[in-house]
Amino acid sequence: MAIETSQIVSLEYEVRDGEKVVDSNIGGAPLVFMFGKGQIIPGLENGIKDMTIGEKGDVLVKAADAYGEYNAEAKQEVPKDQFAGIELEVGMTLYGQGEDGGTVQVVVNEIGAESVIIDFNHPLAGKDLMFSVTVNNVRDASAEEAMTGIPAENKQEDDECCGTGGGSGCGCN
Repeated sequence: MAIETSQIVSLEYEVRDGEKVVDSNIGGAPLVFMFGKGQIIPGLENGIKDMTIGEKGDVLVKAADAYGEYNAEAKQEVPKDQFAGIELEVGMTLYGQGEDGGTVQVVVNEIGAESVIIDFNHPLAGKDLMFSVTVNNVRDASAEEAMTGIPAENKQEDDECCGTGGGSGCGCN
């Protein structure tokens, strides 16, 4: 039976770019998400929609349905002093705050004497990815999960994050 929108899905996966494994949760915590809500890349979500519990399969996700095509113009030169206190290395990933307040991921492309060129493309942009997946579980969402869009498995308890320096992002003030 096909996975339906708003069901909670649990996946084990390994993702490869060619022969190189770029991410995996095998042997770790499963990826748990609400199906049909854009919580994972569209090509993977579409590729598993007809799978059932316990089923294993390979899903080829084209770049456009993964992290998008590579945009050569998505680079910016910024003054080096904006990175004070950070030991910069070419290829390192940095996280900052975008204009809309959301998190922005950038990769350091070049380090000059006065400036740094950063790339706003996702590191996997422009790449076709092969996912080897196992559907561990599919279940209906609870009323709270349906309302919040957050699977119970992903919900952090206040005492879990407040005691670890989680800050206001965890609901701690």
